[in-house]
Amino acid sequence: MTNWRAVLVGFLVAAVLGVVGLAVPGIGQLAAGLIGGFVAGYLAGGGLARGFWHGLLAGALGGILGGLVIALFVAIAGWAAGPAGGALGGLAGLSILTVAVLVAFVMALESAIAGAIGGLLNPDRPARSTSRDYY
Repeated sequence: MTNWRAVLVGFLVAAVLGVVGLAVPGIGQLAAGLIGGFVAGYLAGGGLARGFWHGLLAGALGGILGGLVIALFVAIAGWAAGPAGGALGGLAGLSILTVAVLVAFVMALESAIAGAIGGLLNPDRPARSTSRDYY
């Protein structure tokens, strides 16, 4: 099960550090993705796979939201050209969103690797509950 709190905290850490990292182009953005993914994986805990998944989601969330905003702007701009422009703008916006989602997941691999390390370093949070009440 996905721990959305861990994903959101990891995303927020990456977003804040990414804004601060604009002062050091390239290195700042890379560090932001790594640290955000690590935080998401550490908070989720439970091992490599669970940390990888949560780091991947935290890293990709920013790209998906950015792509959604760009797609909406393109679709709205198409409405200014009338009905045909609206249809073409909507199609272009959908295409941009699709490409942005794919690119976001590819670029989120650094966050996923850092999340896997974070999940490995936090064994106190099991991936699943080991005890169940059958009564």
